[in-house]
Amino acid sequence: MPGMRAFYSGQFVLPLPPGHRFPMSRYALLRDRLEEHLPAVETDQAPRASDGELALAHTPQWIAAISNGSVSPQAMREIGFPWSEAMVERSRRSTGATIAACRAAFSGGIAANMAGGTHHAYADKGSGFCVFNDAAVAARLMQAEHGRTCRQLKVAVIDLDVHQGNGTASIFRNDPSVFTLSMHGQKNFPFRKEASDLDVELPDGCGDADYLTALEHALDELNRRFSPGLVIYLAGADPFERDRLGRLKLSFDGLEARDRRVFDWTWQRRIPVAFAMAGGYASDIAETVQVQLGTFRVAFDYWRRWQNAAR
Repeated sequence: MPGMRAFYSGQFVLPLPPGHRFPMSRYALLRDRLEEHLPAVETDQAPRASDGELALAHTPQWIAAISNGSVSPQAMREIGFPWSEAMVERSRRSTGATIAACRAAFSGGIAANMAGGTHHAYADKGSGFCVFNDAAVAARLMQAEHGRTCRQLKVAVIDLDVHQGNGTASIFRNDPSVFTLSMHGQKNFPFRKEASDLDVELPDGCGDADYLTALEHALDELNRRFSPGLVIYLAGADPFERDRLGRLKLSFDGLEARDRRVFDWTWQRRIPVAFAMAGGYASDIAETVQVQLGTFRVAFDYWRRWQNAAR
């Protein structure tokens, strides 16, 4: 039987200057850990998102400027990366990985992007290490593909990265077919928030119990207001208590409980879910990868339930 599918773009490594705070090596480390501890997860190279696919959520001007390197130095400073061909290729493939994960989730119940979660990217600009918004592009493309055979597909983006999904909220503003839920640190980046369909702002130092209570209320509210046919889950590792940029205090166990609650919510409703890794900036990069491996363990447990139910 085929395994749970996960798509990677980590072979495209950005030429970052020494001391850059973005932990580029965590993608290769996660892939190694998956091969060691969860060999039943099938890892595949991510496809490359085309201009047409990107244009479902981004302006042609932004796509062209990023692709040909004519983007302004100010715009690149907002992203936080120097421009390079590797950056363009990785950004396209990271978006393609979420597209592929969504397609695989419709057949297998659950699938993954081993990177992605680039939720700070707007339609016409990037920000905060995000060039293209993979969840927004994938949601729109899934709606286009499934619109040929059924009524409009409704998509919920459950964003549990510690930073607000401001770009995603902006792209889907006034779009009733996509529900954006962002649960994030109130005083953390971005300091100018956008309005999601549901924003849950958490105080600095929020720990496991308060976080999980807030998540339970958020999922109840999502359930009351929206009935998705697909969930895209941003499983950020940055609420972790030793994350350099997080400011929350979730333990390994708390983050595993968070993931289990999201995957159980989708399983109980038989909603396919594609998940992405999003942020993670622990001083010890192995701890970020440990959080992410925990997300995959929980996802794999629920993926097996999908397979058993299909027999």
